[in-house]
Amino acid sequence: MSNETSKAFICKPALPAAGSIIFTGVAAIVAAGAAFGALHLGFAPWVMFVGWVAYFVRPISAAQGLRTGLCVWLGVGMGAVAALALGVLGPMLGQAAILPVVFVVACVVLALRSAPPFDNVVAWFLGLIAFFASHLPPSLLSIAELGAAAS
Repeated sequence: MSNETSKAFICKPALPAAGSIIFTGVAAIVAAGAAFGALHLGFAPWVMFVGWVAYFVRPISAAQGLRTGLCVWLGVGMGAVAALALGVLGPMLGQAAILPVVFVVACVVLALRSAPPFDNVVAWFLGLIAFFASHLPPSLLSIAELGAAAS
């Protein structure tokens, strides 16, 4: 292999070393401030990290961040709807109520995977996870609290 050909296979970092250090520092400062802010607004700081994970699974841009945020919020809302459905179906189906509820949720989320701006499946599922992990009641207030903390 020639020297020119071998250079094509060498991976270069996306940012120069100084740029990477600055980006890391700024991101860490923003994360610390967001965790502090979430805590003092009465939000669980772990929910804020749901938003961070969702944001960083796609290319980083303001527009993509808004689309990702929308998917997280919709995922939280879908979690509340799923909890309501479990409450309705639970008395009739017992633990088997989870089958139709998860089936419908998965169908909706996965059907939207090719429909921008709703195509961030990871963000949808992170919103669902946040809702169920929070153990909050299915309400508009719960959706607002979790969505705001993730935002």
